[in-house]
Amino acid sequence: MRHVAIVGSGPAGYYTAEACQKQFGDQVRVDIIDRLPVPFGLIRSGVAPDHQSIKGVSRRYEAVALTDNVRFVGNVSLGRDVSIDELRSLYDAVVLATGAPHDRPLEVPGAELPGVVGSAAFVGWYNGHPDHASLAPPLGGPGAVVIGNGNVALDVARILAKDESELAGSDIVGHALAELRGAQIDTITILGRRGPHQIAMTPKELGELGELARALPVVDRADLPREEEDAALEPGQRKSVTHLRSFAARANGADKPIRIVFDFFAMPVRIEGEGKVERVIVERTALDAEGRATGTGEIYAVPASLVVSCIGYRTPPIEGVPYDERAGRFANDEGRILPGLYAVGWARRGPTGTIGTNRPDGFAVVEKIAEDLSEGGGKPGRAGLDSLLAERGVEVVTFRDWQKIDTAEIAAARAGSPREKFTSVEAMLGTAKS
Repeated sequence: MRHVAIVGSGPAGYYTAEACQKQFGDQVRVDIIDRLPVPFGLIRSGVAPDHQSIKGVSRRYEAVALTDNVRFVGNVSLGRDVSIDELRSLYDAVVLATGAPHDRPLEVPGAELPGVVGSAAFVGWYNGHPDHASLAPPLGGPGAVVIGNGNVALDVARILAKDESELAGSDIVGHALAELRGAQIDTITILGRRGPHQIAMTPKELGELGELARALPVVDRADLPREEEDAALEPGQRKSVTHLRSFAARANGADKPIRIVFDFFAMPVRIEGEGKVERVIVERTALDAEGRATGTGEIYAVPASLVVSCIGYRTPPIEGVPYDERAGRFANDEGRILPGLYAVGWARRGPTGTIGTNRPDGFAVVEKIAEDLSEGGGKPGRAGLDSLLAERGVEVVTFRDWQKIDTAEIAAARAGSPREKFTSVEAMLGTAKS
């Protein structure tokens, strides 16, 4: 029997568990360990609440979780409750699927001012993540700046711009919905260091901005390259740029109360304000021959009471695990870190790719495990973990316990919403153990 521990219950974790089942059949026992009492990671707390169809992939993970040889071990924190060395002594293979939940720092003067938040915190706030539920972002000023040109920046801008009726079918948490209801923001500026041809925004997400009830996307025609240059782009990128061109050409919608302004070739150089964010100082950029954005010396200010930095994520280091500081992920060779220790998903490759990218990634890492483990090593696996956690008084949450939380959240949903999430670990545990 082979014993595998997977740390992290998001997409990468569950796809890896599925791959273990396919690779080893009934000769494997998989424990999926998570510090929270609830599974599914990014699906629950990272995917935008108004993208319910994407969240439906969790049903696939549930099917894996309910099989006999896969177990969810929630409310167990690596470092606090069990160490990486202890897991390596208990399991034949340990796979780190911890994702990249920390924001890449915004390294400009003033980034520490109140009102500057990272996208992990802001997205976690409206998605009800216990770490960020009390964020209380400043929404009372007229201006918000979103730094970044990827889909996360679009998610943040869209959620800020939508009215309550447009969020009716979402699982945005009630406290965030209430605060957004009273928001006074009328201009959302999306800053990008480079131009329309360099965005990392997908057509579907860009297209949604053109359909908002009270917000108008604004693109300066002067920022757009000549249309014939679009032919060199990949098809998806070309569709995205086509949306930007349609925004630039739009004549209707000028009466809408909110503007989402795409400010291309714009690099934040500092953030200013008296005790809080009041403005972002921006330098105009130009692309050099290699496509890098360089400052032109032209400086201007964008008023803002809220700044959300959407410039990427990092995997938090774990003591005793080699780390690639530059890439912000675990140091690994195609998933192998140390003997018996592996990484998968964003923890392996950095924050790139889609949710579906994690499936082939998980299967590839399990192939490495199979190569390294010709036979089970006779380690105690889950029995050893259970004994260790019992000695330490750790209150483990099982998948059946999670189903109690799930049922309670669904029952508490406001009209039209799929659920009202618990936003504290204490409330989750109280329901799971009731």
